[in-house]
Amino acid sequence: MSFRIALFASGSGSNAENILNFFSGNQNYEFPIIISNKKDAFVHERAKRLQIPSVTFSREDFLNGENILRFLVDKKIDAIVLAGFLLKVPAVLIDAFPDKIINIHPALLPKHGGKGMYGHFVHEAVAASGDTESGITIHYVNNNYDEGNTIFQATCPVLSTDTPDMIAEKVHALEYEHFPRVIAELWG
Repeated sequence: MSFRIALFASGSGSNAENILNFFSGNQNYEFPIIISNKKDAFVHERAKRLQIPSVTFSREDFLNGENILRFLVDKKIDAIVLAGFLLKVPAVLIDAFPDKIINIHPALLPKHGGKGMYGHFVHEAVAASGDTESGITIHYVNNNYDEGNTIFQATCPVLSTDTPDMIAEKVHALEYEHFPRVIAELWG
């Protein structure tokens, strides 16, 4: 029986697509659904192209979580991977999936994390801070933004001449290289 993972995404879905490509043909894992909080997110187009069903739940659904939990139970989901998902995961899901919800953050936590610290905001903060390195943190999700236990980190150098876009490019390369592999190692 394969391990069933739901992907949560709010934006373009490039990490979701990278994960799906990595596991393509692997009988040990299934990705039966992509869940978003935005009906116009590009991840739905990627899902269509990859022939993976995708659904959108409202902000209210994510505040409460009960409808989403019922949906995930009906789909027999074993774990959740946040791949560019921007809302706080409701406590009811965290309680139902202990140590089975992971996220990737585009910086080296605990630096540059917390509410509102996502995407380009993170890379701007790294550039402004004068940090000499950035990277990714893959972590468990708990009830606080970006405070769950760290599973894996990878670093890249940040030069004084790097723009936030240049930092983002380096960090994205780390995401694509490591996120799928860490998922396989974690739940292999």
